[in-house]
Amino acid sequence: MAITKYEGKTFTKQSFVVEDSCFVNCVLKECDLFYSGGDSELVGCQLEACQWHFRGPAQKTMQTMQMMGMLKLPQIPVPFPSSGSKMN
Repeated sequence: MAITKYEGKTFTKQSFVVEDSCFVNCVLKECDLFYSGGDSELVGCQLEACQWHFRGPAQKTMQTMQMMGMLKLPQIPVPFPSSGSKMN
């Protein structure tokens, strides 16, 4: 499997399979990062509002850690129904 090395670059709104890439001193903004549990390398990088997507063994590890209470699920705000009346 070929690995692409990125060094000193800035990426915005792009998608990467983490195992296929090596990032050195890069900035990733609003990127989608797909990780399956294989070897990866991010050195001296800055991640801003990136979305991680876990697949395969990595996803199973995340699920197991959540089940054991080692990771907390993010809380989603519950919308309140509009009653049409104002609260004081």
